[in-house]
Amino acid sequence: MAFIYQYRGLRRYVNELVDDASRVPRETCATEPSSGQPHQTSPSKITDPSQIPGISLKSDCNGEKYYEVSWATPHDPFNPQQWSTGRRVFATMCVCLIGLVTTMASAIDAAVLSEASRHFGVAQVAESLATDLYLIGFGVGALIASPMSEIVGRFPVYIGALVIFGAWILGAALAPNFGAQLAFRFLAGLCGSAPLTVAGGSISDIWNTLEKTFGFPIFAIPGFGGPILGPVVGAYIGYSRHISWRWAEWTMLILDGLVIVVIFLFKRETFAPQLLYYKARFFREATGDARFKTALGASGTGSLLPVLARNFTRPWQLLMEPIVIFFTFYLSIVYIVLFTFLDGYVYIFSEVYGINEGLANICFVGLFIGIITTMVLVPILYRRTAKQLRESGDDGSGRMLDRESRLFFAQVGAPAIPIGLFWMGWTDYPSISIWSPLAASVAVGFGVICIFLSAYMYIIDSYQQYAASALTFVALVRYLAAGGMTVVGVPMYQNLGTHWTLTVLGIISAVAAPIPYVLTFWGPSLRKRSKWATAMSS
Repeated sequence: MAFIYQYRGLRRYVNELVDDASRVPRETCATEPSSGQPHQTSPSKITDPSQIPGISLKSDCNGEKYYEVSWATPHDPFNPQQWSTGRRVFATMCVCLIGLVTTMASAIDAAVLSEASRHFGVAQVAESLATDLYLIGFGVGALIASPMSEIVGRFPVYIGALVIFGAWILGAALAPNFGAQLAFRFLAGLCGSAPLTVAGGSISDIWNTLEKTFGFPIFAIPGFGGPILGPVVGAYIGYSRHISWRWAEWTMLILDGLVIVVIFLFKRETFAPQLLYYKARFFREATGDARFKTALGASGTGSLLPVLARNFTRPWQLLMEPIVIFFTFYLSIVYIVLFTFLDGYVYIFSEVYGINEGLANICFVGLFIGIITTMVLVPILYRRTAKQLRESGDDGSGRMLDRESRLFFAQVGAPAIPIGLFWMGWTDYPSISIWSPLAASVAVGFGVICIFLSAYMYIIDSYQQYAASALTFVALVRYLAAGGMTVVGVPMYQNLGTHWTLTVLGIISAVAAPIPYVLTFWGPSLRKRSKWATAMSS
């Protein structure tokens, strides 16, 4: 509904501009060639459209004159970055809800693993494929979601993906056999990735460089908390004798329906090129002049095929970027740790301490507390970033940002992951209080969200217009890795035991821990040697 009001408001605003301009006495067209005005190919109400605020005369990719449509003023209220702070915070919270419901669905099946496997007559390792294939669908869907949002805007992608996502979740809830469940879970992941992949772009749409210091954590903390809250929400669904394990899927379907209602009623379009596309179309309709275009439309690169080609090929071109390689490796490790916990918490807490599986899933709250704790770092980084931009004489565009300052979260949180894993692994004994591994999980949760925040913010600010392609590749690899390790998790904990499984994960995370410190010193030189990052820096 809010999008409809936004759409109609923009149309009304354009009509008012055209009406105001048409009242200006028409100049003679005799001097038009000498003034550089393009030859009229269709009737127009306005003699000189370039006099309208936000309209300028340019040449397109074919050398033909056109009227470029942009924002009327630097503080144009239709520009999402010029919305009030309250509206932008609310828009961010809407994106948080979308990310929360789709990521929560990725992990909630782990809470009913035993019951579902018994129902279908398969081993728990086989039933864990329901989570595995969902994550693989997440990774594959990332390749599709990003170009779609560039073509049709963020809002249609959100609504369309959530509706289709709900249909596949419904299929998983009604699945008559094991194969059908796996197929529907994969398709749900394929569509569920769209909101999460596009969400990072939505945050960049509405917050400037300095504001992203707090805007991105507002989104990432609930968004990243979804896989952790999934088992908490489903904790007693499978464990209860009175509730079918299928209610894990029904619960997600209900939440998805509620989020669809919220998004439809309150979400606005935030993708500036799409809003300018609407604005140009309204000018063409109001004036009858086909020469009103956006800069993207006039460049010839905004149509379907160029966008698809660009978004499907560029992630692989960025494959050899050292920064992308480092954080792809690091985030893959983080996701492996996180999603092997879905299988491992039963062994870590239930079998060692004799608590039931429902209560073992409640123990995921410790990870979420660690994630929330990260918010104490946000004011510190915000003040440091504001001071650095002010001392560097930045004009408000963020061009003078020290990109390596985005590594602050990872610098603080990187040691917490191996420390937490070793701590959890070697205090997980019946003779030691259960509060010890729970406290260790807080450290792990704190560390994983710190890595996630720095990875995304550093890549976005290092590659800017190419960030979507870099993040698409990062998402694809990490979800494929996490999906594969979800299946391996059960035999790892069964054969190695909790102590050595957590030790192995701790050693792997310790190997990756120096990455943010390495990039602090070598990041600037790596970006200078990169044609993708350098294109932005110049």
